[in-house]
Amino acid sequence: MLSALSSVQQFLKLESAGGIVLCAAAAIALVLANSPLEAYYAKLLDLPVTVQVGGLAIAKPLLLWVNDGLMAIFFMLVGLEVKRAVVAGELSSLSNAALPVIAALGGMTGPALVYVACNWGDAEALRGWAIPTATDIAFALGVLALLGSRAPPALKIFLLALAIIDDLGAIIIIAVFYTAELSLIALILAGIGVAALVLLNLLGVSHRATYMLVGVAIWVCVLKSGIHATLAGVIVGIAMPLDAADGSSPAHDLEEALHPWVAFGVLPGFAFANAGLGLTDIGLSDLLQPIQLGIGLGLFVGKQLGVLVSIWVALRVGLAALPGGTNWRHIYGVALLTGTGFTMSLFMGTLAFPAEAYDTDVRVAVLLASVTSAICGYLVLRRASSQRSPIVAHSMDPRPNANVSSRRPI
Repeated sequence: MLSALSSVQQFLKLESAGGIVLCAAAAIALVLANSPLEAYYAKLLDLPVTVQVGGLAIAKPLLLWVNDGLMAIFFMLVGLEVKRAVVAGELSSLSNAALPVIAALGGMTGPALVYVACNWGDAEALRGWAIPTATDIAFALGVLALLGSRAPPALKIFLLALAIIDDLGAIIIIAVFYTAELSLIALILAGIGVAALVLLNLLGVSHRATYMLVGVAIWVCVLKSGIHATLAGVIVGIAMPLDAADGSSPAHDLEEALHPWVAFGVLPGFAFANAGLGLTDIGLSDLLQPIQLGIGLGLFVGKQLGVLVSIWVALRVGLAALPGGTNWRHIYGVALLTGTGFTMSLFMGTLAFPAEAYDTDVRVAVLLASVTSAICGYLVLRRASSQRSPIVAHSMDPRPNANVSSRRPI
C-alpha cells in the first residue's frame, strides 16, 4: 500500500488534471454559445431524454439529466470522501480537522453575508444567497498544481480538507433550503431504501453493486419526492462500508474507481452544459445589478475575508495552528482560491433561480469571479512560494502516516 502522502499526491494530480479538462469544457461551451453554432448547442441541451420502466417514466431534457443525474455521481464521490476523511483521513482527529473546518465555515458565512447585504429587501433575489458559498475543488487544486513542488505539501492537504468540508456544507444547504414541495409517498419509499442500505451495512454485505442498485432506487424516489436528487448520491457514498470482512474496502475501491470518471467526465460535462453563456448582449450595467454584485463580491471578497478572519480568530484563541511550512501569504493565496466557485456555484444557481434568471444573472458573475479569484490566488501563491517559508507549529504534518491512516488514500 502506498504511503498516505503518496496517495495525497496521486489524488491531487488527478484532481488537478481534471481541473484543466474542466476549464477546457467551459471554454468550448462559451465558444459555442457565442458562435454560429449556438442554436445547435441549445438544441443539444434541450434534447428530450426519457427512461421508462412499466408505468414509471422519467422524462427530462438532456441538461436536467446532467444536473440531476450526473451530478448525483459527483455527490456520491463527495459522500465517499467525507466518510473517508472523517473516519480515517485528514479530518479524523480534532487537531487536524480544526483549522479546515473553521476556515470552511468562515468561507461559507462571509460570502453569504456579502450576498445578503447586496440584495437585502428583495425576497426573490435572496434565494441565491448560497451561490457564492461554494468552492470548486478541481478548479482550485488545478490552480495550486501549477506551482508544482514550490507549494508546501501541507498547504495542499489543507486546501483539500477545506474543500471537502465546503462540499459537505453545500449538501446541507441543498437539503435544507432548496427543496420543493414534498411528496410523502416518495419520501417514505426513499426512507425504506435508506433503511435497506443500513441493513446491508449491518449484515456485512460488501458488494458495491448491491449498494448501487439500491442507490438507483433511492435516486428515483428522491427525484420524485421534491428533494434534489443529488442527495441520493451522498447517501449511497456515506453508506458504502469502509472495511469488509475479507480485508477489502468497498468505499476506498469505489472512490478510486469514480475519481477518473468524475474528474474527466462528470464535472467537465456539467461545465459544458452550464457554462455556455452568450456574451454579446452583456454590458457593464448588467454586472452591477444586485444579484451579480452579490455573487461576484461574495466569491471574490466574501470568501477570502471569511476564510482569513476565521483562521485568524482560531489562531488567536489557540484552537489551531498554521499548516507546516506555510505563512500568512500562503493562507491568503488559498483564501483567494476558495473564491473559484465555478461548477458548484453554477449548480447552486440552477437550484436557486428559474432558467431565465439563471441565464442572465448567475453565470456571468460566477465565471468572472471564479477566474479573477483563480488568477489572483495563483499570483499570490507564486510570490509566497518563491520565498523561503518559515517552519511553524502546525496541525497538519505532511510526513507519511503522521496525521492520516496509511490504509486509506487522502
